Amino acid sequence: MAQPDTKKIFFENLSGAGKAIAVLTSGGDAQGMNAAVRAVVRMGLYVGAKVYFIHEGYQGMVDGGDNIREATWETVSSMLQVGGTVIGSARCKEFRSHEGRLKAAHNLLQRGITNLCVIGGDGSLTGANLFREEWSGLLTELVEQGLIEADSVQKYSALHIVGMVGSIDNDFCGTDMTIGTDSALHRIIEVVDAIMTTAQSHQRTFVLEVMGRHCGYLALVSALACGADWVLIPEMPPEDGWEDKMCGKLSATRSRGTRLNIIIVAEGAINRHGKPISSSYVKDNRAGMKRLNIIIVAEGAIDRNNKAITTDYVKDLVVRNLGFDTRVTILGHVQRGGTPSGFDRILASRMGVEAVLALLETTANTPACVVSLCGNQSVRLPLMECVQMTQEVQKAMDNKRFEDAVKLRGRSFENNLKTYKLLAHRKPESELPVSNFNVAVLNVGAPAAGMNAAVRSAVRVGISEGHKMFAVNDGFEGFYKGQIKEIKWADVGGWTGQGGSLLGTKRTLPAKHVEKIAEQMRKHNINALLIVGGFEALESLLQLYEARAIYEELCVPMCMLPATISNNVPGTDLSIGADTALNAIVETCDRIKQSASGTKRRVFIIETMGGYCGYLATVGGLASGADAAYIYEEPFDIRDLQANVEHLTEKMKTSIQRGLVLRNENSNENYTTDFIYQLYSEEGRGVFDCRKNVLGHMQQGGAPSPFDRNFGTKISAKAMQWVTKKLVETFRHDEGRVFANSEDSCCLLGMRRRALIFQPVVQLKDETDFIHRIPKEQWWLKLRPLMKILAKYKTSYDVSDSGQLEHVVHNQPKESDASVAM
Repeated sequence: MAQPDTKKIFFENLSGAGKAIAVLTSGGDAQGMNAAVRAVVRMGLYVGAKVYFIHEGYQGMVDGGDNIREATWETVSSMLQVGGTVIGSARCKEFRSHEGRLKAAHNLLQRGITNLCVIGGDGSLTGANLFREEWSGLLTELVEQGLIEADSVQKYSALHIVGMVGSIDNDFCGTDMTIGTDSALHRIIEVVDAIMTTAQSHQRTFVLEVMGRHCGYLALVSALACGADWVLIPEMPPEDGWEDKMCGKLSATRSRGTRLNIIIVAEGAINRHGKPISSSYVKDNRAGMKRLNIIIVAEGAIDRNNKAITTDYVKDLVVRNLGFDTRVTILGHVQRGGTPSGFDRILASRMGVEAVLALLETTANTPACVVSLCGNQSVRLPLMECVQMTQEVQKAMDNKRFEDAVKLRGRSFENNLKTYKLLAHRKPESELPVSNFNVAVLNVGAPAAGMNAAVRSAVRVGISEGHKMFAVNDGFEGFYKGQIKEIKWADVGGWTGQGGSLLGTKRTLPAKHVEKIAEQMRKHNINALLIVGGFEALESLLQLYEARAIYEELCVPMCMLPATISNNVPGTDLSIGADTALNAIVETCDRIKQSASGTKRRVFIIETMGGYCGYLATVGGLASGADAAYIYEEPFDIRDLQANVEHLTEKMKTSIQRGLVLRNENSNENYTTDFIYQLYSEEGRGVFDCRKNVLGHMQQGGAPSPFDRNFGTKISAKAMQWVTKKLVETFRHDEGRVFANSEDSCCLLGMRRRALIFQPVVQLKDETDFIHRIPKEQWWLKLRPLMKILAKYKTSYDVSDSGQLEHVVHNQPKESDASVAM
């Protein structure tokens, strides 16, 4: 039952005493599964339940014996950063039979297990639901065979199932992201970035095949993230004649002097006639392109006649038609390997805890549910509704209803496809609308990975809308100095993968230079502004809004996109750049912890950036398995520090060998990183020793993560469409100019829970602590108890947002794309 937001419920009211929970992973492995297993085990133990591992998936359930073992707190230590699944996964034909499920039921009953947490794909979850439906009948058979006592039928009358989707393909309807998808995108983008550096030196086209035999999500999103020139996916096979169109596009980009082209092909791509399209086919039909072309082929791409499109087909096509040297790269199981990303660790941890809560709240009449992600919120959906919707997608593809297949994938997939088409395919000048509007884009504040992807998206969408786009170098400092120039479509090629800010960015605020800025606006006839930046960008927009009363040149539509690693901008749950910084922290923490492998007990004190905002310290701590994270938003004193030291000391006396403590740089002016290091060193003497590390600006550097590339790309495209709408609405035909001075013409585009929302910046003033440059309310503070629970602290966990069983057809907002980032 859904609980009202005003009613706070804590899980102390949800006891797991007397319950037994089993967790298994089934089907293909995915990075992040171990994080989910860890969360289920530790949350289950925390509420007083017995928790069991089922090794080797359903095969272990059927075989029983040592495959079903009781889990302890220590057995899931050091598994958060490990890829794959440490408890194993196997296909099981025997479980598909009634006899196999009878054996499985007997093995569970021997241990009193009636609560199952299944991590896998739609096949694994469907099997779990069938098992649940047959449960009472299986018990009756076991009694008749004398394998269990008659009173067991009443005692274990119901089997409760909660599922989590672990699949790199992201092919399960009802959730925006499945566990493992973000990590697989990391592997793909790492390969693409590596290929780009070597391919820049040669006149070559690259055709990449990625996984996704029946779902083109990986191909589509990686195409967005790397700016691929062409993508072939099974949900939207190319129209007849696509070969000539693709070669024409590649040839045109080469003629403009561009050195990079990318084509991505899904693993099982076919054309609309059912003919296979391979990467090699494309290679053999290439001539006259820019110096580097990369073509990515999704594993399951098809044409309109259901014939497979393979990488060999694509390679042959390019070589034959264009005559250029072409290379094929098939990523294969590389995409399943490696450590899970920060996103997947947090997603899996949140889902694992939610799964335990769902099992505690379930009744005999509660349908099997799956824990899903909608926007930035965990939700519960009926398992079979999700499975049926997933099967509907395949039926639509089999019946060549490709447009329906795209819509059934969900708003996120559909919007990804629309955004890709908008950015990758440039319309001829004759087909572009003529708006006569000039739009300027600039970066403000500290650099953040993903800024360049946002600028590229804004420029190309703006040009597609018929605007003339202007780039402002060095923020408002460059603005008032006149560092403004027109920027073309080709000028932003290859920007998505670049870190930092290619336009240049400064922290200079406009207040002292408003008159000169207004003069430059008048000189260049700027009709709208798009600002990409952090807290300084918000302050800048407020200053420009207030200056409208004096300078009419500033009465134009203005929009801000939040871009800061600190994630401290009010009006949005996430900011461009924060995910890249999170991954930098997580990767460093993994290496630091590994450095203590085989040594005596050691605790590491790590300082993160973020100003007064504790976002990075908190989510970094959750993703890296920290024992504590000190932040400004949650005041602490010497007693808290002492309690943390004592807690770590107790853990170190067991099998735990390494401890990790994160501290936000401005968490407390007196309890500095050095102070905490010295305190832990002194109080832990004889039990553990300490090391400290200040991560510094490495958190700001590096190539943007796939999440930040796509987040920046998609919200920038949406912002430019809003700008176009406002320009049309505020244009005064009698005066021949744009005049916008209302609150809703000066907005921040941010993500709130499940939706992208345009919010007037003046309305955000009351939500902002300007002294400490943070929002007054921050959603991620709810994750802190979760981090503490998984570190074995006694605390309260607010579950007022949990327990909401929804339905698949209602789980997407009508006005906005819920999965804004991916």
